[in-house]
Order: sequence, then C-alpha cells, then structure tokens
Amino acid sequence: MVLNYIWIAFFLVAFVIALVKLLFMGDTEVFPAIMNSTFSSAETAFTISLGLTGVLSLWLGIMRIGEKGGVIAAFARLLSPVFCRLFPDIPKGHPVTGTIFMNIAANMLGLDNAATPMGLKAMEQLQELNTRKDTATNPMIMFLVLNTSGLTLIPISIMVYRAQMGAAQPTDIFLPILLATFFSTLAGIVTVSFYQRINLLNRVLLLTLGGMSVAVAGIIWFFNSLSRAQMDVMSTSVANILLFTVIIGFILAGIRKRVNVYEAFIEGAKEGFQTAVRIIPYLVAILVAIGVFRASGAMDMMIGGVGQLVAWCGGDTDFVGALPTALMKPLSGSGARGLMVDAMTTYGADSFVGRLACIFQGSTDTTFYILAVYFGSVGIKKTRHAVPCGLLADLAGIVAAVFIGYFFFG
Repeated sequence: MVLNYIWIAFFLVAFVIALVKLLFMGDTEVFPAIMNSTFSSAETAFTISLGLTGVLSLWLGIMRIGEKGGVIAAFARLLSPVFCRLFPDIPKGHPVTGTIFMNIAANMLGLDNAATPMGLKAMEQLQELNTRKDTATNPMIMFLVLNTSGLTLIPISIMVYRAQMGAAQPTDIFLPILLATFFSTLAGIVTVSFYQRINLLNRVLLLTLGGMSVAVAGIIWFFNSLSRAQMDVMSTSVANILLFTVIIGFILAGIRKRVNVYEAFIEGAKEGFQTAVRIIPYLVAILVAIGVFRASGAMDMMIGGVGQLVAWCGGDTDFVGALPTALMKPLSGSGARGLMVDAMTTYGADSFVGRLACIFQGSTDTTFYILAVYFGSVGIKKTRHAVPCGLLADLAGIVAAVFIGYFFFG
C-alpha cells in the first residue's frame, strides 16, 4: 500500500512541477523530457531483467545443488540460535535461514550478481511460510531491510570508478564506507526490531552484534595496514576466491550426497528464468516513476531546498554537492552511480564532494528497487512497515556518511 502512494506521488509531483515550469517559466522542453524518460526507463527495466535472466539461472541452479547437497540445511542449523531471535516466525532449522545467510554474505562482499538470485530464492522460501500471500510477513521485512541497509565489506566497484576518475588513492573511501554501512545496518535492525517487538537485549544477539563490531574493527585494522596496491588486490581476490569456493563446495556436497549435480543445476536454472520474467512489470513500474520524477526537475528542487535549509541554520553546506547521490541511491542504483561519477568529474575525485559522493554510493542500497523486485517476485502487495524501516536505515546511512566524511576528509 505504501509503495502505491509513493508511486502515485512520483507522477503527481512531477506533473505539477512540469506544469509550473511550462506556464510560468516558459520551459517547453520539460514535458518532452518526461515522456522520453518513460520510454528510456521502460527500456532500462527490460534490459536489467534480460541481464538478470542468465545470472538468476546460474545462481539458482547453484543454490539448488546446495539444497540437495545439504549445504543450505547445514547453514540453517549453524545460524539457528541467532536467526530464531532476529526471525522468530521462521521455524528453527528451516532451510531459508541458510539462503538468507548466503544472500547477506554476498552483499557484504559486494557481489550483487550473486546476492540478488539468493535473495529472490529466500523470498520464495519465506512465501511458502506465509499464510497471507499478498501481505509481507515480519521475516520478509527484516530480511529486506537487511538488504536495503547495504552492509558492504569490500566496495570493489566504487574503488574501480575512483581509479578510472584519476583518484590518487582509490581505496581511501574503503574505511568510511565500511563504517557508514555498519551504522545503516545497525539502524535497520533496531528499527525493524522496534516495530516487530523483537528483544535485542538478549545474550545471543548482544554477543552476535558485538562480535560483528569486533570483526568490522579487525577488517578495518587489517586493510588499513595495507598499501593501496595491496588493498586493491586483496579486496578483489578475497571476494572472488570466496565466491568460487562456495560454488565448488556446493558441487562437492552434491557429489557426497550422490546427487545428479547437472540435473539439479538445470532444475534450479529453470526457476531463474521464470523469476526474471516475473519481475519485469515491477521493474518497469518503479523505474519509470523514478525517471519521471527526476526528469521533471523535482529531484533538483529537493536538493536545492536542503542546501538552503542547511545554510539558513548556519551549517556547513560543502556536503550538498554530493547530496544528489545520496537522494538518488534509494531510487536508482545506476542513477546514483551516474551522479557519483558526475560529482567526481565536476569537483575532482580527491575533493571532499567527490569522496563523500562515493561514501553515499556505498552507504545504502537501492531501497525501492529491492522492494519492487523482491516483493514483486512473490506477489506481495501489502508491504506493511517495510518502506519506512528501509528509508530510516537509508537516512541513518546518509547521516553517518556525512559525519564520517567530515571526520576523514573534511
């Protein structure tokens, strides 16, 4: 229901602003720009779905091997003490906990192509437990907010863009992004737990969150001790070695269980194709709405208003130049990426704005894209508190990114 109101608002706000521009400012290009954006956004949505078809088929095939080989069930048993508290409505030892873990691990390593198929598989398994098929369950919402908060240990793609834009040290945003995403994820967990009345003050969760904090600190210390070249090699190598190790591990587990690995892969890959086709309408809907909102100039007006408000309050406005990336990220990953590159082009890759735009890009995820694709894949229409919780996690990541950016580069 919330997505319905937001979708309508994108169009109505865009129409009002475009009408004002046409009637009072004589801007005859605004409506053609809006209509062009609808066609280009629809084409982009189909292109994304087409690109996802192969990736979904690959990873859902691998996941089916893992299921039949018992790997997913083993992960479920291992994580049961933690997940039964964060996801109290999931039966203890259910295979979905293993799938959720694989999705979160892939996200943390910055492996989006692997994370999305695993996330869609998790949603299918969660939907099997759902007694009201059109309404999001508590576990679904917790899972999606963990995705939208965007916890990332190795922001490979952002470091590559910085290198291409001529940054003296492309990896200098590694530590700030890690810290910003950690705060975003923590805020997401706390917010959803408040809505769902989950008690976080128990020994298992406190030890888990404390252990995560120690692990993050250890990773920060380790990578901070490396040179730029070593960090680039290490971050890229570790992610891909772990990913291929997972594939080999699943295959070996299938062999051990005497599974016909090839047939299991084909069986899972067929699901991937069907899922990719099923999400096309949802992608078209959300990307067209975002494209219209942006083409009308509404996004630029929002950013300008924030800048004036900060200046009126006597605050430093240096961060405003990077704000378009932060505001675009929940709406469109490719749009935010383009704005990040634009910020580095305009201000310089090693400028405060250029670096802060990179931190914004890595501090949260594409909330509306994730909600549209994941909920759409299983036919969820009533999203309950998923949108406000996801946006609060995004806000926490943005605020944390600003303070961390000033701390490191201000």
